[in-house]
Amino acid sequence: MPQETITLGRYLFERLVQKPLDINTIFGVPGDFNLTLLDKIYEVENLKWAGNVNELNAAYAADGYSRVKHSLSCLVTTFGVGELSAFNGLAGSYAEHVGVLSVVGIPSIDSQQKQLLLHHTLGNGDFTVFERMTSNITQTTIVLKDAHNAPDEIDRAIREAYINQRPVYLGFPSNMVSVEVPADRLKTPLDLSLPKNDEDAQNEVVERVLELISKAKDPVILIDACCGRHDSTKEARRLIDTTNFKFAVTPLAKGSTNIDESHERFTGIYVGSLSYPEVKSAVESSDLVLSLGALLSDFNTGSFSYSLQSNVVEFHSDYTKIRNANYPNVRMKEVLNKILESPNLKQSISHFKPSSITKDPFPEVKQDPESKISQQWLWTRLSKWLKPGDTVITETGTSSFGIIQTRFPENVFGISQVLWGSIGYSVGATYGAVAAAEELNPEKRTILFVGDGSLQLTAQELSAMIRAENKPYIFVLNNKGFTIEKLIHGPKAHYNQIQPWDHAKFIESFNPKNAETHSVHKVKDLENLFNDAKFAKSDKFRLIEINLEEMDAPINLIEQAKLSEKANAQN
Repeated sequence: MPQETITLGRYLFERLVQKPLDINTIFGVPGDFNLTLLDKIYEVENLKWAGNVNELNAAYAADGYSRVKHSLSCLVTTFGVGELSAFNGLAGSYAEHVGVLSVVGIPSIDSQQKQLLLHHTLGNGDFTVFERMTSNITQTTIVLKDAHNAPDEIDRAIREAYINQRPVYLGFPSNMVSVEVPADRLKTPLDLSLPKNDEDAQNEVVERVLELISKAKDPVILIDACCGRHDSTKEARRLIDTTNFKFAVTPLAKGSTNIDESHERFTGIYVGSLSYPEVKSAVESSDLVLSLGALLSDFNTGSFSYSLQSNVVEFHSDYTKIRNANYPNVRMKEVLNKILESPNLKQSISHFKPSSITKDPFPEVKQDPESKISQQWLWTRLSKWLKPGDTVITETGTSSFGIIQTRFPENVFGISQVLWGSIGYSVGATYGAVAAAEELNPEKRTILFVGDGSLQLTAQELSAMIRAENKPYIFVLNNKGFTIEKLIHGPKAHYNQIQPWDHAKFIESFNPKNAETHSVHKVKDLENLFNDAKFAKSDKFRLIEINLEEMDAPINLIEQAKLSEKANAQN
């Protein structure tokens, strides 16, 4: 009986829908070197094509999808012109530890060997130049070259992206899409297990950490971005509940899965000198800091203004650091489990007496219903409108800083690109996020806060969401241009200004079947929306323009802008 076969192109997509990857949407833009590959998407059950309108937005969308799925995403572009357009988005995913399989349809092997002067090339016969460029912003690059080992290479690409939570480049020659490979290979599950930690080094880490815990009187757990990116928030939550230590999160980690801001031991968002007073005191007075997944960027640390005690243990995705000692290949997830499972942990915390936590009150700001909406009122009022299970995306700028003062209900998931900080990222990411969220639960709400300036960089992705019949909330903070840039430098500079848009008519131009728009100026206008039960139900595409004063901004952003301007001016 002849062996059952499957095309290599279909093999790729069949792998991606398998659990635990569970990818159901492919992002990207068609091009002549990937068209036959895209045909294979429609042969796979429970898989669809997103249909982005440019490669940069597609890369942003893939990033957002991967974050919400806590898994991986797939981006398909074409050789040269397509893949280069996606570079900025992939660089952001690399910087912020987001797993993306970047599949590039490339010319046939025969064309490459003959060094034909094809379109989308640099005209020099070099077909490897773009792969080499990509190597600096990917975990690894893989180009399929022969049918015999191609399935192994596809599996390796998926594993590398998933395990390391970084983009991986997979070059797919056009002539290999329809090559037949054994279908039985799909019956063997992908090995997506983490590499085992170095046993001796791990044992030493566990011993030293437990010793530090046993001597600490007022420890704190500080949760950062890579704790969530590398699937360690369950362990973080167990550590909090087992030890009863107080904990804080960074801006990059706000809205992490399993980390509940209503928890009695939660002290707040720690941003160095830009933290609220009670949070700053609670973290910086601690005699032991257990730091989980730190990404110590300027905007994440209040321009590097951390002031921690000397006893700091850093748990990372590929190493652990205890004070000045580094332990390579002692990865966060496994070593945290070892600490939690240690029979000595109970003894190490037996002396610990939890101190009371004075939380910053975040009082609701009272404003006259007839007054203009202010940033301070908006972000505190938002706390009451959000509900468990929401996904909240905030753009670099006033939104990502303002959201810090919003108290998230349980299981609200947050997305903000604080490290890479590419303006316009959030709009594309929202497409990926809402696609993923609606796959998990059609009633889940996906909520974007984006400035009017940032929106103009990537606004066409709203059209893609309307085409896909997604139902996000798009809150546009209309403050007449790039306010974050104005705060850093050039408040009246022409380069920080934009052409004002009529956002309602903009949405109308996309011919939506199920959409509504609002423009609010006064507190009472937004209150009416927040109190409307119909508005609270995610059943249509919504754009809400919030009109704000031009230079109104969250206090922490104003202070961060001063620090950034000072840093930029230093010799």
